Amino acid sequence: MPGQENKDKFDKAKARMLKRDLKGRGITDERVLKAMAEVPREEFVLESYLSQAYADGPLPIGMGQTISQPYIVALMTQELWIGPDCEVLEIGTGCGYQTTMLSKLAKKVYTVERFAELSESAQAVLGRLGVSNVEFDVSDGSCGWPESRLPKSGCFDRIMITAAVPLIPKPLLRQLANGGFLVGPVGYGGAQELVVCEKRRDKLIERVICDVRFVKLLGKHGFEQ
Repeated sequence: MPGQENKDKFDKAKARMLKRDLKGRGITDERVLKAMAEVPREEFVLESYLSQAYADGPLPIGMGQTISQPYIVALMTQELWIGPDCEVLEIGTGCGYQTTMLSKLAKKVYTVERFAELSESAQAVLGRLGVSNVEFDVSDGSCGWPESRLPKSGCFDRIMITAAVPLIPKPLLRQLANGGFLVGPVGYGGAQELVVCEKRRDKLIERVICDVRFVKLLGKHGFEQ
């Protein structure tokens, strides 16, 4: 964990990030900006990358995974239009940075991670930060949240996929509530399109936001090993 002596340095770097990389690139949702200001990204970054904690780029977190660049985290969060009563499913816990962002905006977050080591590390960090409205699962995220532990409604108001999928997994579409939104990177190649889907009367309305590059989501309804 970063020492207290670095607090001023991180605060200045975070202020630059908010002004230049977020507000300067079209992030306008005040709730998202507030959450980005509150969440200490340095808590989720490996010690060897602390000097880059607020640089606008992805960083390795181990297990072949990355923490997404701040702009993409803010953009995906903004596109979900998360309200305080929303129950959100996150596919790909990773280091827990995006999870913590979602927890600031939603009623509850359900997050799935394939690697137990990453999930345990994220749970430890969220515990230190006092985050209490997140439920964790270690399993194949392309299959969605375990059916036996779904919310009372049986579905989710919002779903975020934080790794690339060739197509949006059908189990996630089934678990998305009508009137709900899903955001994630979709594509077969090394680069993908960031897609936002709204579910209306069991049909999807899709909108492409921009080109992105994410690590692949491995699993039954994702990419093969």
